[in-house]
Amino acid sequence: MMKTSTFALAIGIAYLAAGVLGLIPATLMPPPLDAPPTTFTLLYGYFLGLFPVNLLHTMVHLAIGVWGIAAWAGSANSTTFARAATVVFGAFAVMGMLPDLNTMFGLMPLQGHDIWLHGLTAAAAAYFGWRAPVLARDRRLLVNDRRQRMLPVARERRFGLADRREGFAGMAPA
Repeated sequence: MMKTSTFALAIGIAYLAAGVLGLIPATLMPPPLDAPPTTFTLLYGYFLGLFPVNLLHTMVHLAIGVWGIAAWAGSANSTTFARAATVVFGAFAVMGMLPDLNTMFGLMPLQGHDIWLHGLTAAAAAYFGWRAPVLARDRRLLVNDRRQRMLPVARERRFGLADRREGFAGMAPA
């Protein structure tokens, strides 16, 4: 089961990478002729030919990426990050579907493939932001919980459990 902080790291790395790559003009394709016009056209294009971005959109990706990595590192709360990402990306997905808001008043393109990307990100963030935490008494039921698995160790004559650096049953290593 993935922790919320691990989710924040994954989203942080993904959006930080998308933000950095969005600053490289070689990764941007020119927008098609039928794309909604934007008034903010600095670095406006389709990232990898799929996702419409401009400099403002790229800056939002960079900010989300840095915040996600900070939430993983403990500088910010990872649950708060996931809940805020749910609201932000959910709003972006809904705005991308509305013809009057799909460019956020001409500032940031949110249409096309950005709709499903932001929708999936919002759904995943909602799961990690509002899921019930695993209680300490239920952790023993998890398959990968190592605290309940004890390996048998040979006993040593004087001190109880054998020292693992030596051979079993006090035998000298070969």
